[in-house]
Amino acid sequence: MKLYDIPVTAIDGTPQTLGPYRGRVMLIVNVAGKCGFTSQYAGLESLYQEYKDRGLVVLGFPCNQFMNQEPGSDAEIKQFCSLKYNVTFPMFAKIDVNGRNAHILYQYLKAERRGMLWTKSIKWNFTKFLVDRLGNVVARYSAFTKPEKLKRHIEALLSPSSAV
Repeated sequence: MKLYDIPVTAIDGTPQTLGPYRGRVMLIVNVAGKCGFTSQYAGLESLYQEYKDRGLVVLGFPCNQFMNQEPGSDAEIKQFCSLKYNVTFPMFAKIDVNGRNAHILYQYLKAERRGMLWTKSIKWNFTKFLVDRLGNVVARYSAFTKPEKLKRHIEALLSPSSAV
């Protein structure tokens, strides 16, 4: 299965694929609203606002697998993100990122880019995957990597020399 064919569900329950993001640079992040890294929503939104007109899209995938830090319903998550962080980037339905019920998207991402010491599993909320305009998973960043630290990498992928 190709990245753009992977089925996902928008946070409002609408089924779709990643097809609408073909040709864009994607920053795919597993998110949670009750985590020590939750303030990264602000940085992710800032990146999205700064670069969306040049082709970046941030995609948020809520996950409750790490110490029950995203217990709410999709509607509650959407409201929290909107009210607390003014999130406008696309958000999706809550998923698992590890284990036997890991969403196919995260199975794909983890197979393409392993983590520290070549581990596949996601270690915590706000793990980030950077995907180029051709759908190649080019980098994986831990929760400790703040969104603003990705600017140089994003700009390189958005530059005209890396365009499709």
